[in-house]
Amino acid sequence: MAGGSGSGLVPEYCRKPLLVLGCGNVLFGDDGFGPAVIEHLHAHYKIPDTVCAVDVGTGARNVLFTVSISPERPKRVLIVDAIDRKGFPGEIFELTPGDLPPEKAEGFSLHQAPSANLALELMREGIDVRVLVAQTGRVPESVEPGLSSVLRQAVPRMCERIVREYFEGGTL
Repeated sequence: MAGGSGSGLVPEYCRKPLLVLGCGNVLFGDDGFGPAVIEHLHAHYKIPDTVCAVDVGTGARNVLFTVSISPERPKRVLIVDAIDRKGFPGEIFELTPGDLPPEKAEGFSLHQAPSANLALELMREGIDVRVLVAQTGRVPESVEPGLSSVLRQAVPRMCERIVREYFEGGTL
């Protein structure tokens, strides 16, 4: 597959310089923040040809694994998710995969992450991995779709940050 032969077999998200992953489960309140950000980006912004923005739901691990074994890879991966760090609901901040608490290093979404381990491996292999998160307001114990009002308000703010820092001015 070297030299571009077989590129048609490589997923589009591996071939673009910037991959934006919206992570989370839309059936559990604020956990659906990442997918809501991707939906908002596609609805309100022109996504550059160099960017692949994908709602991966709870399947981030599969995408990160595919990126890790692909002969073509993005230069940067942005993982967008919601997390509970006992902060101010709706607060937006950046983490590195290494910033995730140890108890979250065994599963994935960002909330539990062997995907965090895959992201760390991608970083060791030279891919710039960023984790952009919003502090959750409410994640119910049972199925209850829909973001809280504070996270609904955070969606356009996160999109503005992504566009400003990574679409317009962000160098790859």
